[in-house]
Amino acid sequence: MTAPGFTSLALRDIPAPDYADVILLPIPAGAPTDPGLWAETIFGPAAAPLWVRAALGLRQALVPLLGLKPSPSTIFAVREREGEEALIAAEEKHLSFRAAVGVDTLTRTVRVTTTVALHGRRGRLYFGPVRLAHPVVVHSMMRGAIRALTPA
Repeated sequence: MTAPGFTSLALRDIPAPDYADVILLPIPAGAPTDPGLWAETIFGPAAAPLWVRAALGLRQALVPLLGLKPSPSTIFAVREREGEEALIAAEEKHLSFRAAVGVDTLTRTVRVTTTVALHGRRGRLYFGPVRLAHPVVVHSMMRGAIRALTPA
């Protein structure tokens, strides 16, 4: 068996995800290249568009209807940094989530690699609509971080 050509901290704990995506955007000249700073900015509320903050607030209000607890405020905190990536990880009753934010200084790109393992019926029910919105939300959050981290 041949090792995969692409590796990520997001795949280390969830090597066979139920959902996975990678979103890659160019880093403008003058923007920093620290993956931890990018992760904190992408997943922080300050750079998120208003509609994303509203959607996350709605999510917090609706998850109890599925018998789930709202996520803690630290859900998107950086848990680990290794090489060119910073990892955000969450273990919840209904799913396991990983988002690795990587910065390639050679190609001047930032990427978010997401993996999700679903746990049971609640996980599938919860993640159905999230699956559709996830790429749009992450792309918007990344564009917000690019605006926040690019010098004027």
